Amino acid sequence: MVGGVDKRLNHSTIYLFFNPKRFRGKTTERMMTMSEASITSRDRYANEEVSSQFTYPSEYQGPKPIEEQVGSIAEIFGLDSESALEYAANLPEIPEGAEGWFAIPSVISLARVHFPEVDDPAEQYCHALNLVFEKIASSRKFTNFRKRFINPQHLRVHAHTQSALDEIEETQQNDILVIPAQLGMRHRGRSVRRARECFTENEFGLTSLATGAILLTHPERLISWRDLWMDCAGDEFDHPVSDVRFDGAPVFDFYDGGVGFSASWLDDAGGSCGSVSGFVPQ
Repeated sequence: MVGGVDKRLNHSTIYLFFNPKRFRGKTTERMMTMSEASITSRDRYANEEVSSQFTYPSEYQGPKPIEEQVGSIAEIFGLDSESALEYAANLPEIPEGAEGWFAIPSVISLARVHFPEVDDPAEQYCHALNLVFEKIASSRKFTNFRKRFINPQHLRVHAHTQSALDEIEETQQNDILVIPAQLGMRHRGRSVRRARECFTENEFGLTSLATGAILLTHPERLISWRDLWMDCAGDEFDHPVSDVRFDGAPVFDFYDGGVGFSASWLDDAGGSCGSVSGFVPQ
């Protein structure tokens, strides 16, 4: 409650302005921890940071055993798990900044199994993301505020993220990719473009597809409006009302008792959100 008014009452109105973070984040500014501040290494967009005390729900205890995740992704999407399990049996050292290992489906494997007639990579990604949305919607309440814009004209993978995923896929060559990641705490309170500036050399923003897949295997990560929301810094979104192309990024939040998907501006810093990121294993 804020001033006797539930923060969620006017949330749908905020979505009409394509800015879910300004409603929640800037009214809850707090002091950042020293560990969060210490990873800031560049000055570009340094003013696009606010303090935050939003965190993960207590129900979320970190990543589940990777073998369990791989099995779940294989079952949900009808993919082969054998090669991913072999890779998971001998994982490299987890990179600094990652919270653990997560399993996500590769776009190529989803295309092969579910829509082989689609051969354009940009179209494959959008088809794959819609498939992930279908799976989320079949498991819990899901509201997609950008349903009409899941197409290459409005949504694309950021070049840095695509390069990182290409490297990981080339190394693993599995239907299911096993990646080290963190789910938002590392960059909470930062705008998406500020978070990108703070990425380490082997760090990259996770896509909406990867984040959605993680929410399928870890639904307890997002169960209340009090939870830290998840900016998908690995994607770029083209707001239909903007004069600047691809000046937004998608975000997963908690909405109306379930998961919400929308997009906000790249320069919008809110204490309620944090960019989700992965790391290329060294």
